[in-house]
Amino acid sequence: MQEFKRSMMENFEMTDLGCMSYFLGIETIRGNEGIFICQRKYAEEVLNRFGMIDCNSVSRPIVPSTKLNKDPDGELVDETYFKQMVGSLMYLTATRPDLVYAVSLLSRYMVRPTTMHLQVAKRILRYLKGTQELGIYYQKGEQGNDLQAYTDSDYAGDTDDRKSTSGYVFLLSSGAVAWSSKKQPIVTLSTTKAEFIAAATCACQSVWMKKILAEIGHEQNECTQILCDNSSTIKLSKNPVMHGRSKHIDIKFHFLRDLTRNGSISLSFYGTADQITDIMTKPLKTETFQKLRAALGMIEASQMIS
Repeated sequence: MQEFKRSMMENFEMTDLGCMSYFLGIETIRGNEGIFICQRKYAEEVLNRFGMIDCNSVSRPIVPSTKLNKDPDGELVDETYFKQMVGSLMYLTATRPDLVYAVSLLSRYMVRPTTMHLQVAKRILRYLKGTQELGIYYQKGEQGNDLQAYTDSDYAGDTDDRKSTSGYVFLLSSGAVAWSSKKQPIVTLSTTKAEFIAAATCACQSVWMKKILAEIGHEQNECTQILCDNSSTIKLSKNPVMHGRSKHIDIKFHFLRDLTRNGSISLSFYGTADQITDIMTKPLKTETFQKLRAALGMIEASQMIS
């Protein structure tokens, strides 16, 4: 690293400012036991920008009863203002995986937003108001140095086109290092198919993550364990059985089988009650949401400082 810095300073006008503490809105706090990252300053700027700094906070960004759709008969709102709000929230997801599902869901309605969509966006800001200090904490030590993945999906959750939502979370050193919540590209005909596609997406990410970690000297030699709460998906990844449930799955998603066979990944069962990726695929009750949020390695900045 020292040699790299010297070579850069010989070729460019630059100054060594030491360890990073603040960069592009992301704050880094280093402690004896680990590293904490957050965006509390940027979160405050977002609340100020949209006039929500004095709002009442809520305990979760979206409630389980929320069913968003295109709302063709709803009252239109300023499209530019709505896009600015969603765009600001999207940047916050760089260190806030607890916001990913709600923001991803809202981003599907950037064209012709209505008051219903704006109300959901404002609720996310109200949640942000009470959780500005939240970030991800990565602990030092040998424990948790193996990459671990969780995958899940809902089934036909989009009320407009009945497509499902895939989600995954990767943990390393007790904290989330990669996460996603994304609508699937096709309509699935069963929960098995929806879960299989979600697992295949997670497996692709796993291959990429292992290559990146190897490049930075943190090679993952062991088989990456992907935890899934659907036993049919696990069986299907190991053996092309249950033809009636799987015959409509696009061939490109069977890449998952190849990775399972060559030992790159291993799908294992994990109970639905503790499935971390639920926070990426559906609205949750407050108790469950906060439990899974903590499992992502999220704490408040004050806990790190103390």
